[in-house]
Amino acid sequence: MCGFSGFLNKNKMPKNSSELLKLMGVAIANRGPDSSGEWINEEFNVGFSHRRLAVIDPSPAGRQPMYSLNAKYIISFNGEIYNHLDLRCELEKSKCNTMWRGHSDTETLLMGFELWGVNETIKKTIGMFSFALWDNEKNELTLGRDRLGEKPLYYGWQGDTFLFGSELKALKVHPDFKSEINRNSVALQLRYSYIPAPYSIYAGINKLLPGCLLVLNSHTFEEDIDQYWSFNNAFEKGKDNIYTDTLEQAADDLEDILKKSIKQQMVADVPLGAFLSGGIDSSTVVALMQSQSDKPIKTFSIGFNEEGYNEAVYAKAIAAHLGTEHTELYLTHEDAMSIIPKLANLFDEPFSDSSQIPTFMVAKMARKEVTVVLTGDAADELFCGYNRYTMTTGLWSKIAKIPYWLRSVMARLIYFVPISYWNKINKILPNKLKMSNLGKKIHKGAGVLTARSLGDCYKGVMSHWQNPENVVIGAAEPATAINNPKRSPKLSDNIEQLMAIDSISYLPDDILTKVDRACMGVSLEGRIPFLNHKVVEFAWRLPFNYKLNNGNTKCCLKKVLLKHVPRELIERPKMGFGVPIGDWLRGPLKEWADILLSSHRLAKEGIFKPAPIATMWQEHLSGEQNWQHQLWDILMFQAWYEENYP
Repeated sequence: MCGFSGFLNKNKMPKNSSELLKLMGVAIANRGPDSSGEWINEEFNVGFSHRRLAVIDPSPAGRQPMYSLNAKYIISFNGEIYNHLDLRCELEKSKCNTMWRGHSDTETLLMGFELWGVNETIKKTIGMFSFALWDNEKNELTLGRDRLGEKPLYYGWQGDTFLFGSELKALKVHPDFKSEINRNSVALQLRYSYIPAPYSIYAGINKLLPGCLLVLNSHTFEEDIDQYWSFNNAFEKGKDNIYTDTLEQAADDLEDILKKSIKQQMVADVPLGAFLSGGIDSSTVVALMQSQSDKPIKTFSIGFNEEGYNEAVYAKAIAAHLGTEHTELYLTHEDAMSIIPKLANLFDEPFSDSSQIPTFMVAKMARKEVTVVLTGDAADELFCGYNRYTMTTGLWSKIAKIPYWLRSVMARLIYFVPISYWNKINKILPNKLKMSNLGKKIHKGAGVLTARSLGDCYKGVMSHWQNPENVVIGAAEPATAINNPKRSPKLSDNIEQLMAIDSISYLPDDILTKVDRACMGVSLEGRIPFLNHKVVEFAWRLPFNYKLNNGNTKCCLKKVLLKHVPRELIERPKMGFGVPIGDWLRGPLKEWADILLSSHRLAKEGIFKPAPIATMWQEHLSGEQNWQHQLWDILMFQAWYEENYP
């Protein structure tokens, strides 16, 4: 696991290019504290900077940037190729000259590029990665990202300089970086709590989409993007080859595939452990890890003292049953306050999924004992674990029966009545009809009423701010911000459409971003067995009722876990990785939030309209409304702005 950055200039490189590359590396030193390296090609004005976290082959033979044996390629690589030993065997059986210098997966990749070419080699890999590759024969730059988007990769032109790297903070070191905020991206962050790819917070800088290779010609400076793996194709192929055996056999087959994925991901030359929340997903990963280890697996969990947020007791019980070496930490508001100042720098651009706090804390705790952790992320998207899927499809089935023109009129009438008035109406309703946060819920429902499709309805349900353009000055939210999957008649249930939407955007841009930044912020490598693309492809072959059946979610996955853990330890309502942000904002975080939400400050900065935020803040403090998610979106932007525009 590492980090890299670099640049390619249309004109002559600056005289201090070597020092500049070193500074770009220093900016992301947390991604690779073990060693660093730089490479420059002055003829074509291109250079790489690399920071290394040595997990496989910590010897000097694994250092980067690394040349291929014939010196055609030089690479700066971030990630892990889990099947690289299998690829080595395949290479050794060929007629190529396999003179290995070490046993790193980076060297395996380079040998594959020489024999099979870049595209074919990448298609053979199982892993998580992003990389920059220079071809000394074609004189072209290739940027690549893994299939599901586990590893980040930013790129873009700033004047005559093409910048690229694992994190924005490395790009910002370059003197040509303009630091111009993309206000449209601010609107996206308020809606989703993250900025979906390909957008970034900065104008002219994009995120490379998962499963893509970008080739930049050093003569014409034209970019060509090729998608070597597509999620759309994955579910289409899965539906063309639907699984026909019993649910019991499906659970056996799923367990075999998961065990193989986990076994590959347990290979490391450094200490290894796992995050354990006590839920279905992480418990399955830990159970299958422990079943393949003759030593207790080190497991780590975070708890809360606030009622309704604590899963640590369940994690502890599961750890005891499986016989892991378990460590837990209960998070207090003092802990949160110590973390919050670090979040803006850690996440590099505004990011407001509040579970970032416990994720960072559990990563920090784990790093004291291990260098690699496995996590249970992505199972919800693959096996239908979110309650919002059934809630949204049920809602859409009702409102779709109402003519659109009538729904539009209803929405306008609802918006005409302020939230505060709806709350006053709520007070005079009979007790059996009263509803907490009635005004907020009715206004959110009005946004859903104007949906023209199930996808639009889901967007309304998932949105924190229904109309972010009303609060972000000068923003025009992109109409097609989310890279939606194509609507396929092969999807057996509307819920699968929502699962596909989450897999394409929410998963890589929220969940995987959170895990990557939290782990790499403390130089910890996070691995996600459910994102082995073989697991993903198998999951999409399963009949829908093997995932959701009579309200029972993750049916097939639960059957796998029940082979290892008693039913009473896992059958309970889903909690998620929630944080009591709403209560903390009224209490220990109030002073910090007051400063960032000051109307005078907001007016001076000129990003947000102060009035609606001031109203929201006062309603939250009074307890009239719970605006925790909306306020956290603003606060995380404000904290980021303070860090980057002091």
